[in-house]
Amino acid sequence: MFEYKTGLGIDVHQLQPQFPLVLGGITIDFDFGLAGHSDGDVLVHAIIDGILGAMTFGDIGSMFPSEDTSLKGIRSMEMLKQVEKARQTTNWQVTHVDATIIAQKPRLSDYMIDMKRSIDSILNIGIDSINLKATTTDHLGFIGDGLGIAAIAMVTIKKQHETI
Repeated sequence: MFEYKTGLGIDVHQLQPQFPLVLGGITIDFDFGLAGHSDGDVLVHAIIDGILGAMTFGDIGSMFPSEDTSLKGIRSMEMLKQVEKARQTTNWQVTHVDATIIAQKPRLSDYMIDMKRSIDSILNIGIDSINLKATTTDHLGFIGDGLGIAAIAMVTIKKQHETI
């Protein structure tokens, strides 16, 4: 018998010219990057929040508080590794990730497979269990004005119960 849970993660960061753009652990060729306490990888942050939410482990801010100066500049993939390590102490396993990046620019389709591989290098669920999409806001709002990027992720986890 299996038990399933689902977690939702959402993250948004402002675009700034002095930062590299990192999404899904991949550096994207673009003139602007995401400002944040870490590398600002909204996709990985949303996935982390989805995992933590599904496991009822709180959120990214409780595990990686922005007040913690030792975390300044941390790579989001390192944060994902720490979340995966915490998950491994449970009987839960991530089975599926479905995420959407919301950005007016840059065009991300050429980077999707590399992002999937990068995320899978930590979660080890197979790239066929990671679905990534990108959409725009049709020039509406701060994302449409090119001032930020957001991501939403839905993460499914399962727990196998021992049968008697």
